[in-house]
Amino acid sequence: MKRSDDLLAGLDDIDWAALGHAYGSAEDVPGQLRTVCGPDEEARESAFRSLFGNIFHQGTRYSASPYAVSFLARIAVGGPVGARADALLLLTRLAIDWHDEYDLPLGIDTAAWRAAAISPEENLRWYDEQIAAETDEERLENLREGRAYCAAGHPADAREGALRSYDAVRAQLPVLLELLSDRDPEIRTKTAYLLGWFPEEAAATLLPLLACLDGERDPVCIATVLVAVGLLADHDPDGQLRHHLDHENPLLRWAGATALTRLLIAHPASAPGLPPAERIAAELAAFGAGPAPESATDHHDGDLHSYTVRSLLHLMGAAENPDGILLEIVRALPRIEKTEFVPRPLAVRAENLLEALFDPADTSPVFTELSPGRRELLRVLAELLTAAEFQPMPFGSDLHERFTQYGLPGTRPALRAYVGLSTEGEDPNAPLPDLWEALRNQ
Repeated sequence: MKRSDDLLAGLDDIDWAALGHAYGSAEDVPGQLRTVCGPDEEARESAFRSLFGNIFHQGTRYSASPYAVSFLARIAVGGPVGARADALLLLTRLAIDWHDEYDLPLGIDTAAWRAAAISPEENLRWYDEQIAAETDEERLENLREGRAYCAAGHPADAREGALRSYDAVRAQLPVLLELLSDRDPEIRTKTAYLLGWFPEEAAATLLPLLACLDGERDPVCIATVLVAVGLLADHDPDGQLRHHLDHENPLLRWAGATALTRLLIAHPASAPGLPPAERIAAELAAFGAGPAPESATDHHDGDLHSYTVRSLLHLMGAAENPDGILLEIVRALPRIEKTEFVPRPLAVRAENLLEALFDPADTSPVFTELSPGRRELLRVLAELLTAAEFQPMPFGSDLHERFTQYGLPGTRPALRAYVGLSTEGEDPNAPLPDLWEALRNQ
């Protein structure tokens, strides 16, 4: 461990009181960082929880957030043993929010993110235009307050505010790269996971990541490195990913197949040098049909079966027999972990499953004329959506509209009858359950 004054050098040079976080002024951040570097483990954990909730509150980044990044990077490299992994976790969240919940398996699209973000200068111009045209005094006062907030350096656009933290972490990657050779496998693994979310730095990070594979013995770390390589590369470097398809460890076979899926879909020009989609799908299917591993990578919050189904959905377009992949998805669905919000198969997002099932142009699908894979997948969804424990959703809701868009029945008994399930005891007018709001957050 380095001395805390080394880890926090320059901390008092920042005007923290002028910066903000979730609860107002960020003047308490220096004290929290000092406690995180201190010897009292209980106080350190409490300070970290407070820091996490302040500068990364439910995914939001604030004006103070990027200023904490360099200190967190130092703590990750040389801080107290109990604080290093926590610092890496917070650095990851400050950089990417919960992107592994919705940007896998293809990875983060930083170009689209940057294009969508509204700069402070653009925001100020917008405020000036609105203020010049506004005549209502109450709205005018609100606009002036908003402009002052923006002019003081606080992010008015959530995407732009998040990019500030993302780029602050990106600037620390040369320092964090040394953690790939750390003695602690947890630190190596969390570092590899973080690096996979910076495609703009692939030229600097791919070789160090690949070097990890030479002497690494921890299977979770190896799997994390493989997935990170797949998220960053545009080809299979030295056949490393293909090589792991034949590994004796199923977690490493899954990681190789997952990485190759992303390459096959995101970089089709590399396809001639990759295994066929059917070979990759077979490994994913074998993993999806089995129990969850005792230890998993952090991707998709450790729910690798949900990640697997997402990858299989993407492979359908590259496979000669997409219906066979749908049957593999049906076998994997029962293995998906139930989340806090939605039942396990829907953690994959029902919209993605419906898109795989139907062409929107086919507005009147006949169930018996569907392929075996489509019938089985729709039957699983129907059983889930008509389960008794779910509350009805109103006519006209998003999920109802999505079902009717594909010509599917919009009530519980009609949907059950459509797929050949019993309708005994069903209210003939009972609508489908209202799961869509939860689904959109997955």
